[in-house]
Amino acid sequence: MSYLKTLSENFKVYSEAIKLEHSIFALPFALLTLFIVSEGSPNFATFFWIIIAMVSMRTFGMGTNRIIDKEIDSKNPRTSNRALPKGLISLNQMLFFTSLSLILFVIAVFNLHSSAVKYSPIPIAVMIIYPYLKRFTWLAHFGLGIVYLIVPSAVEVAINGNISPGILFLGIGAMLWVVGFDILYAINDLEVDIKQNIYSIPAKFGIKKSLNISRVCHAISVAMLFLAGIVLGAGLLFFIGVICTKILLIYEQSLISHKNLKKLNMAFFTMNGVISFVFGIFVILGEVLNL
Repeated sequence: MSYLKTLSENFKVYSEAIKLEHSIFALPFALLTLFIVSEGSPNFATFFWIIIAMVSMRTFGMGTNRIIDKEIDSKNPRTSNRALPKGLISLNQMLFFTSLSLILFVIAVFNLHSSAVKYSPIPIAVMIIYPYLKRFTWLAHFGLGIVYLIVPSAVEVAINGNISPGILFLGIGAMLWVVGFDILYAINDLEVDIKQNIYSIPAKFGIKKSLNISRVCHAISVAMLFLAGIVLGAGLLFFIGVICTKILLIYEQSLISHKNLKKLNMAFFTMNGVISFVFGIFVILGEVLNL
């Protein structure tokens, strides 16, 4: 009984360490793709296993990131209080829960289309490679973006084994949206990254140029989402969702400037959860109601 209690307590620490609640950033893109490909009527079993696959893979990725970046995190005042550097959870315990997430992902994949099994090493490899990118290239933000590029296509493969152009454009839109807000997030660590020789766009180009690069990424992201809707033959609600996304991204960018970064965390955490949720709801409703 005490062992189960300890396991439960460690999992609670682990969940906090990997910010399990931030799965909301990726889940809407998985679910809206599921509804698009299923034409508004997804099979319950497919729905269930895709959610399991998404959450477990995201958990595996974050756990891997925390393990690989343990030393870097310990030298950064913003991240030194994370569970692993602070010793709230041991490395073996992190490895255990991260491995468990990978096992859960594999189980989910085997309950989806056979092509999902064939291509499953790709997201696993991306999750492992991504944390290393910041050690040698300022394009590391695109490593995270590739994760979101994969999400819509992975869902389509999981359902019917195919990747269609419209879903690919949707993934490109998701990728650039994530790259844009990851650049904003990296501004938090600008001085520390320079000191530790960690590569990022803010460390390379400075705050003002980084904000402009982020805005360009978001502008192209909206264009890709709009193009995805055209190629997919989407209904009115899809395009209303794109318009809402554009408005919210403009508002997100307006929260910060190179002279005022006080609302940087709000721009990253709050707004991106809202944007992902709003776009997902409009697209899903459009598919369910055929509007």
